[in-house]
Amino acid sequence: MKKIAISAICALILVSACGRRPEGGLVRDPDYLKVAMGADAKRLIPMLATDSASGDISGLIFQGLTKYDKNIKIVGDLAKSWDISKDGLVITFHLHRRVKWQDGAPFTAADVLFTYKVLRDPNTATPYSDDLGPVEKVEAPDEYTVKVTYKKPFAPALEAWGMGIIPEHLLKGKNINNDPFNRHPVGTNFFKFGQWITGNRIVLDAYSGYFRGGPHIDKYVSRIIPDQATQFLELKTGGIDMMDLTPLQYSRETDTPDIERRFRKLRYPAFAYDYLGYNLTNPLFQDRRVRQALSYAIDQKSIIQGVLLGLGTPCTGPFPPESWAYNKDVKGYPYDPEKAKALLKEAGWTPGPDGVLTKDGRRFEFTILVNQSNKQREMAAEIIQQDLAKVGVKVGITALEWQALLHDFIDKKRFEALIMGWALGRDPDIYDIWDSSKTKEGEFNFISYKNPEVDKLLVEGRETFDFKKRQEIYRRIHAIISDDAACTFLYVPDALPIISRRFKGVKKAPIGITYNLREWYVPRNRAEWYR
Repeated sequence: MKKIAISAICALILVSACGRRPEGGLVRDPDYLKVAMGADAKRLIPMLATDSASGDISGLIFQGLTKYDKNIKIVGDLAKSWDISKDGLVITFHLHRRVKWQDGAPFTAADVLFTYKVLRDPNTATPYSDDLGPVEKVEAPDEYTVKVTYKKPFAPALEAWGMGIIPEHLLKGKNINNDPFNRHPVGTNFFKFGQWITGNRIVLDAYSGYFRGGPHIDKYVSRIIPDQATQFLELKTGGIDMMDLTPLQYSRETDTPDIERRFRKLRYPAFAYDYLGYNLTNPLFQDRRVRQALSYAIDQKSIIQGVLLGLGTPCTGPFPPESWAYNKDVKGYPYDPEKAKALLKEAGWTPGPDGVLTKDGRRFEFTILVNQSNKQREMAAEIIQQDLAKVGVKVGITALEWQALLHDFIDKKRFEALIMGWALGRDPDIYDIWDSSKTKEGEFNFISYKNPEVDKLLVEGRETFDFKKRQEIYRRIHAIISDDAACTFLYVPDALPIISRRFKGVKKAPIGITYNLREWYVPRNRAEWYR
């Protein structure tokens, strides 16, 4: 799946002795990679893994027919090759023959057909039901061939078939929405499920039967540690080997000789953005002038400097600057509180006795929801609160646990505004996020944005293979959504991973750093660990 919403106790089998420096003989289980995860997963079946925590773990267990390589080029994964008809309507995938599910059963074309049927089943609670596009039929001419016929051209087809394939022999006839398989999955990738202690950790074991050869790391241990300060303490004492640093940690807390000797930190633009989203079914936000005013009233640069310490770039629309769909001519909403006041006045909002704007007896006040494990978003909300107070808008802030925020508030549309983020696929198909039909519970257009021209362009972008034409379409979408002030786009953060130098083979590439995780290893000679 290509679009996922963004954004500590010592475990006996996982960590080096708590509170002791992980040097020399003090490092226990050196071939375990221990990472920090800010929230627990919920469901691990790929088409149900809609939050980042679930998606990260699911992606290590399951595979699709295709994937992106380090240079963001689509290559085969479970499919060794494919043929595309001249009219672009038929893709024939040729599957690898040596793949086995982690329980030993053979992987065949029947599993691909089963996955497609489950994805398209209206009873499957997935926001990805339209990801495969206008498929007319999926056939299996033999056990290792899958033929996909489209009703009309679908440009993101190859990326779409990167969705995780699920096993027919274990899930046929079952309700996948609540099946125990979600917590004890069986995939084909080089890590297999080992253990899940709710709210504590998820452990994956190396799968030696992986058809390309198992990983050099024995276990991938994901520890659920919501607080990033606690994560950093665990990093320094050996409880984890890898985490995403906060800007403060990256800039001011990691330049010590000990940290530099033991860890390697990296920086590169994330293919993601954070935004202030409004519930557009709320009358408070239905006037475009009001949304534009709120965007003008928020000092985006102040947030980037104050919250990210400059480790990010301004966001002007639904594509980050790294995307070929990014429209550099869209300037967004530079900080201009006077313009914000003028727009609010034009929309009928006037100051009340206490300075808070009112209209038809209603005060302009609302609450911003954030996930409590994300201090950056809490800090951004505080700056927004101060900025909007200057133009007469009163804002409250409520921090909620991640899964509660997702399922009790966002899915139910029980919010006025929220700060969230999107991690995006490399293809600019953002139909699931912005099309007006994708507003049902559990789907991604939870702000309820609707624009007929955008709906039309989103479909055209999917049906056009010509690169220049697609680029024009998505750049137009970028401009319209920005002009609508569908939300207030805040920033594109830099990715700031840090990892123990014990692990070799870690290489930064345009796609990130974990693309070659199977090749990471720890030298046998401990003297080489921190060289």
